[in-house]
Amino acid sequence: MTRLKLVGLCGSLRAGSWNLRLLNEAVRRAGECDFTQADIRFPLYDGDLEQAEGVPGAVQRAADLIAEADAVVIASPEYNQSVSGVLKNALDWISRTEGNPWQGKPVAIMSANAGRAGGARGQYALRLCLAPFRPLLVPGPEVLVAGPSKEFDAEGRLQNELYEKALVELMDELRTAADLRTARMS
Repeated sequence: MTRLKLVGLCGSLRAGSWNLRLLNEAVRRAGECDFTQADIRFPLYDGDLEQAEGVPGAVQRAADLIAEADAVVIASPEYNQSVSGVLKNALDWISRTEGNPWQGKPVAIMSANAGRAGGARGQYALRLCLAPFRPLLVPGPEVLVAGPSKEFDAEGRLQNELYEKALVELMDELRTAADLRTARMS
């Protein structure tokens, strides 16, 4: 196994976010990797701002991280039956950079959400948002952590065996997709 260059995006900015904990758990289960979490605290997308000032440096840095990564993992809550505004804004801004950093990039998505479905509709909406960028979306297994306040221990580790198993399998699938892509490009 080669050392995976992994980038993470968290669709919640809250310091104690369940999705940040889930993202950290995913990285822990990814095996040997160099991990960087992209900072997506961007201004709201505004065409006038883009025209006047260009793409913000923070947006370009995130796009560059994605472009240089072997794979990307996204953990995001479901807000109002869709993707979080923070994540959607980040996707909109990143789409304004030169080239397409997502093209053919292996991407795994996951969610932790208070609702009983664990963010299923948010993941569906995220898949729709990502489709125009043509990433290689890992189809599953789905990682949908419902009621996360009961599923993580005090150290932020998943306690539920079924969620842990799905997360390990998803990260194995992401690594396999990244390794296959690297082999094809060599």
